[in-house]
Amino acid sequence: MRKRVAVARAIALPPRILLYDEPTTGLDPSNVEKVIELILDLKGKLGVTSVVVTHDIASALKVSDRLALLHEGRLAAVGTPEEVQATHDSLIRDFMTGRVEG
Repeated sequence: MRKRVAVARAIALPPRILLYDEPTTGLDPSNVEKVIELILDLKGKLGVTSVVVTHDIASALKVSDRLALLHEGRLAAVGTPEEVQATHDSLIRDFMTGRVEG
């Protein structure tokens, strides 16, 4: 509920860009889907650009037109979800599939 209130405050004056910091962290799967739907709904209804910082790869793939992945403070990959998923870079591929080891 707090996350929804925060979004409501953010759109009170129609923004051009919305920034989300880990919007699905700590949520159950049902609420994760609701947050994803809200982000996509705002994009469609308000034409707002969203920048979503997340470790939730599944959610990122659902809401993204473009992805940027950071590794050790540097951009490791940038592209459409399809481009990033099709990479031959094992580090990126492993991260996208959850196989990265510390």
